[in-house]
Amino acid sequence: MISSVEKLIKILDLFTNEEPSLGNKEIAEKLNMSPSSSHHLVKTMCKDGMLIQGKDRKYRLGWKLLEWSSRVMYQQDIHYEAGPIISNLVLQFRGNSHIGMFHEGEVRFVMKMSSPHAEHMTTYIGARKPAHCTSTGKVLLAFNPSFIQPTLAKGLLKHSTNTITCINQLNEELRDIRKQGFAISDDENDFGLYGVAAPIKSYNGQVIAALNLVGDRNYMIGKEKTRIIQSVIRSAQMISKQVGYMSLT
Repeated sequence: MISSVEKLIKILDLFTNEEPSLGNKEIAEKLNMSPSSSHHLVKTMCKDGMLIQGKDRKYRLGWKLLEWSSRVMYQQDIHYEAGPIISNLVLQFRGNSHIGMFHEGEVRFVMKMSSPHAEHMTTYIGARKPAHCTSTGKVLLAFNPSFIQPTLAKGLLKHSTNTITCINQLNEELRDIRKQGFAISDDENDFGLYGVAAPIKSYNGQVIAALNLVGDRNYMIGKEKTRIIQSVIRSAQMISKQVGYMSLT
């Protein structure tokens, strides 16, 4: 039994940002196992949601891991850890701040705080938003390639004036997000709104959530724009540290 658990853990550890998908033969070779043995294990993992198999017959990390990750965040009492940080953010600027996590091709908000003078937004804890046209969603897609396919399955639907509906354009923007370390949503999900988001990382550096600040477009792109972006990034880094991430730089 212990041997089987160790093998499952080793299989999960094979999936990285550089290699988000692997075939059964590749898994067997990397772990010095017979293809029949690895096939039995990955099929069991697919059944339990730890892995998913795409049309290309390759395996990717499954949604069960995201569910477990979500539980860990709650067990860490993210409201307690992130609350003061987000509160400070919304006191500095006029906007609504959310923490979003990926779920079945969409972003689910697990936390929300608003500035006293912010524009009213019809968002709430538990609300779902499209991943391809929100700042939080684009951060999660940029740093988790396995999230792209379920997002495409939902469709790159147009929600506002500047919504990206072309996969090539989306991929290009995701590359930019990885380079700059933050994402924006400029009139892409809701008319007249502008959002900035940055990644929240777990102890091992995996991006498990995103922090945003959303507000009136004219205010967000005004004189405070640079300071808003810097503050969102810094706030996300502080939350990451609170939930266990240790930067090596």
